[in-house]
Amino acid sequence: MNTAIQDLTPLWVYNAAWVMKKRIRVHIDGTVQGVGFRPFVYRIAVRVGLAGHVRNLGDAGVEIEIEGNEQAIASFLKALKEETPPLAAIAGMHLEDLPPQGQQRFSIHASSTAGDGGGALPPDVATCTPCLEDIDAPEGRYAGYWATSCTDCGPRFTVIEGLPYDRPLTSMRDFPMCAACRAEYEDPLDRRYHAQTIACPACGPSLAFVADGRENREDPLSSAVRVLNRGGLIAIKGIGGTHVACDATREPSVAELRRRLGRSAQPFALMARPDMVEGFADVTPEEWALLRSPRRPIVAVRAKGVGVAPSVAPGLHTVGVMLPYTGLHHLLLRQVGFPLVMTSANFPGLPMLVDNEAILTQLGHLLDGVLLHDRRIVARCDDSVMRMAGGGPVFLRRSRGYVPEPLAVDLGDAPLLALGGETGVVAALYHRGKVFLSQHIGDTDKLDTLEFLREAIEHLMRITGAPRPKVIGCDLHPGFATAKLAAELGHAVPVQHHVAHVAALACEWGLEELVGVAADGYGYGTDGTAWGGEVIAWRGGNWERAGSLREVPLPGGDLAARRPGRMAASYLIAAGEDPSAAGLPPDEIEIVKTQISRGLNAPATTSAGRFLDAVAAWLGLCRARTYEGEPAMRLEAIAATGRPHPLVSSIAPGPDRLTLDTVGLFRQLVEFRRRGTSTPDLAATAQAALAEGLARLAAHVAAREGMSTVGLTGGVAVNDCIAWAVRQAVEEAGPVFCAHRAVPPGDGGVALGQLVVAAGA
Repeated sequence: MNTAIQDLTPLWVYNAAWVMKKRIRVHIDGTVQGVGFRPFVYRIAVRVGLAGHVRNLGDAGVEIEIEGNEQAIASFLKALKEETPPLAAIAGMHLEDLPPQGQQRFSIHASSTAGDGGGALPPDVATCTPCLEDIDAPEGRYAGYWATSCTDCGPRFTVIEGLPYDRPLTSMRDFPMCAACRAEYEDPLDRRYHAQTIACPACGPSLAFVADGRENREDPLSSAVRVLNRGGLIAIKGIGGTHVACDATREPSVAELRRRLGRSAQPFALMARPDMVEGFADVTPEEWALLRSPRRPIVAVRAKGVGVAPSVAPGLHTVGVMLPYTGLHHLLLRQVGFPLVMTSANFPGLPMLVDNEAILTQLGHLLDGVLLHDRRIVARCDDSVMRMAGGGPVFLRRSRGYVPEPLAVDLGDAPLLALGGETGVVAALYHRGKVFLSQHIGDTDKLDTLEFLREAIEHLMRITGAPRPKVIGCDLHPGFATAKLAAELGHAVPVQHHVAHVAALACEWGLEELVGVAADGYGYGTDGTAWGGEVIAWRGGNWERAGSLREVPLPGGDLAARRPGRMAASYLIAAGEDPSAAGLPPDEIEIVKTQISRGLNAPATTSAGRFLDAVAAWLGLCRARTYEGEPAMRLEAIAATGRPHPLVSSIAPGPDRLTLDTVGLFRQLVEFRRRGTSTPDLAATAQAALAEGLARLAAHVAAREGMSTVGLTGGVAVNDCIAWAVRQAVEEAGPVFCAHRAVPPGDGGVALGQLVVAAGA
């Protein structure tokens, strides 16, 4: 019966699938190269019975052509969106109908150089669990091999030289694949299919340990461990740079590392296994989530005060910690029973060392050994640093693990470039609806660092396929090296520093209107004075300086930032108090008094950072700054053990803006001290008073201007107590509060704001 029915079925029924066949081209924008996207596409196409092909494009995007019946195509597109590989991110999907070709199979084609700039490359990410299991498998071919990776993990940004992301355009081209690696690389069902960094002991990069002029390639890891175990100092070359390491529990080792690198007090980051971290830090669930993410940033967490050497982070209540993120790190930390100091291998103000010869030449004589590998680092990339502040994660430094991941922003059709300020510089490139922030560059007052900035810009343009921009955003300060470079590179658009901060925050949140509190250290103002505690009313590219802190003299200019006792003296004099309490030598007090009274190199400043510096120096916490932000960081540390007392903050109208009377706040702090208020309570009171005053000032401006959102930006925004206090005061007053989450609130985010302003220039 069934057979007869089948025999009588019209021929067109058998051919229905063929008759209804269609073919479409799918162009995928986003992070889709180097993340296992093509084998993922292959697997779902085969699963639903489609023919066609997939290939990488020269703009970091992916092209797919699929042919089959409509139901299979619909299933494919649904799976494409819902089953994306862990490191992939689809930003856009463009479909185009094509005539069917009658193909019967699906294949992965060679990469094309075509494309229109729609893609993005992934950042370097931590070694994944399956690869770690391969390293641990005693009989596997990856057993104990430090550089194994797959499409879900390993270096990307730091090895790529150009587009499309294929092995010949990476530093892995120096290591031809062995037959076994080639077989995995060419198998679409293998997780190492087209993993451009695939390598094994037979064909991949190798380690060497150099000490006393002798090179050990037989057991380099064991040699490094022996030096660490006896308290020695070594350099360790990683995926994006080099660390200098030692036993973090030995005070003599940490102190010696400080002496040799010339870092007297700058906090050191630690690398540790999770079980080690619990011995020296209290970590919240939110912080553990950051630490364990594939991005593996350094996270500043609360220190227990035990378990590591006292000079790891002197005078601070937090310690920066990261978990191992490469196979090499995991192998090292399995063989040592202590956390490691892991600080960038560079001298103050200079870029991190990445070249083997330079590492040996410049560091070899200072250390007890150097652990190197022979894979070239194409783009140096410092570790990212984060902390929780004001109820959410904030970047202190956005670099490895996040760069070159773009932000989706519409700033028009033309490419744009911005160079940031002078310290903590990060460049920003805009191309086709995306902003690409560079890795952390550093302080560009040194020629080597300025050259690093040039290299980073060129690399960013190569890997994004962006044409050379003609419009260059930069800082308003005419003396900054970045401002001079902008004029050299194209049409420079100077942007006031704190306006750039607020514009970056508005851009991040997609806001046309925002009252921004820019609490920072220094920014060259449009009136030639030193701004730094500003309330900016932002309206879609137009801005007004609606409020600020009260102006006080900055005796000695930049010297007052390096010697915060000068700011303490300035505030004490303005408050009618004895400046001898500033902690300066008597002769320097007299110089400061003369500078202020005669107006000699004592420009006016409204800086929130300098106010905090003044309080820190006055309380005896920091009278000579040895690294950026040190006085405020020490103040925050002691404030964390104190209780704020209520202060009355005064907001006064002026001819062009409202002002918060910080001199009056300082005068009240002096009176509290006379009454016997403790140092921790004074520190907490100063922070809370500044935060509450700025929040009141901003809420007043928001009400006057009819704006509904108030945001906090600037370097001071990474202070957890201040961020919380501003947020609570703003929300109590009524406006919606916003803070940075995607870019740093400090100078690492300034370039984004410069792009926004430059786009409208």
